[in-house]
Amino acid sequence: MNETSSTAPRASGARPGGRSARVQAAVHQAVNELQATGRDAVTVPAIAARAGVTPSTIYRRWGDLAQLLADVAVSQMRPDTLPADTGAYRNDLLTWLDQYRDEMSSELGRCMLRDVLSAQGRENPGRCVSFCAQQLDTIAERASARGERPVRTEVLLDGVVAPLIYRILFAAETPSTDDVTRWVDAVIDREA
Repeated sequence: MNETSSTAPRASGARPGGRSARVQAAVHQAVNELQATGRDAVTVPAIAARAGVTPSTIYRRWGDLAQLLADVAVSQMRPDTLPADTGAYRNDLLTWLDQYRDEMSSELGRCMLRDVLSAQGRENPGRCVSFCAQQLDTIAERASARGERPVRTEVLLDGVVAPLIYRILFAAETPSTDDVTRWVDAVIDREA
């Protein structure tokens, strides 16, 4: 005799908004709260206690503290707004890139960049590049719609974003608005 169950089979994987999402949100919040008190306070046991999970949950999901900090940093780096539309391509680029320069060269921005780079693998840095590319693509699409000729996103990443991040992380002086303007103009002139 073959009986059919009245319940539908459960799909495998995490449910959006389910326990996995709640755990991630609680752990991320705990990391952010602990970082506000100082980096020395950020340990797996402290995060677990504040988030209401076991340390093994953190290790199982993120592997180690560096991976967790990178995940939190990437989530903070995800843009929550579209780039400003000033009505002109060059101005849109300069406005967004200078805002990005300001955010990433702050103490919090530098800390997030270090966290992303300290974790093993290329996934988290790749996600950060993707965020920049999406913003630059939006600016380019607007420019094209206005009849302007935008520079390819890859060229901007290599010619402006890469030296900007390099100098934020390794130069003695923080890059300035003038540096960003000089890099943007050089790329636009080269591509014209």
